Amino acid sequence: MKAYELLFFIDPAIDDESRLATMKRIENAIAAGEGTIDNVDNWGKRKLAFEVNGLTDGDYTLIDFHADPANIAELDRVLRILDAVQRHMIVKREDRD
Repeated sequence: MKAYELLFFIDPAIDDESRLATMKRIENAIAAGEGTIDNVDNWGKRKLAFEVNGLTDGDYTLIDFHADPANIAELDRVLRILDAVQRHMIVKREDRD
């Protein structure tokens, strides 16, 4: 298992029920690959550096997790098809292995 960080943002206008459903789907994708979530840090609403899909603000979340490198592609696929997730980035953390 390798350590990873997932940073993503969603539209801050989305209701809480949709936000929770999105988080649950991401957690299930990590767990399906036998990964473990170490920490979830909700950064809240932040101003974007430039407009993305008509949005000037985003609700950011940072997730630290451990997963098998072979399962990262599936997590990336899930994040791409989730309509609520506007942008995401998965980074391998060598310092946390």
